[in-house]
Amino acid sequence: MAHFVLEYSDNLGQNNATIQTLFSCLHEAADATGLFPLKGIRSRGYCCSRYRMANGNPEHGFAHLEVKLGTGRSIEDRLAASASFFNLFCEHFAEQSAQRGVALSFEMRELEPVLKYNSNNIEDYL
Repeated sequence: MAHFVLEYSDNLGQNNATIQTLFSCLHEAADATGLFPLKGIRSRGYCCSRYRMANGNPEHGFAHLEVKLGTGRSIEDRLAASASFFNLFCEHFAEQSAQRGVALSFEMRELEPVLKYNSNNIEDYL
């Protein structure tokens, strides 16, 4: 399980194609680590139209990427994966960051053991 959850301000010039490009890069990076089964890698994005940044300057933008993981990976593996994901995330928004105030934030969260149920037949279609 590696779930990427992206929130971003609507003034960063993102559309479905640009977000899909970022998600594709993140999925490839996650798969390349060998830590995450491809069938369990998922991404979702939320464009925010109601927000306020710092002094209210409407040119300021933000993007926040959260990665949710199941338990069981070493801290070394998580550190390496998170560095890779954060670098891709920053590269994706580099042009916007060069033109205006942009706050980029990232967190990787290992989910505590919980009662969890899921059904997944994606592997049948890969």
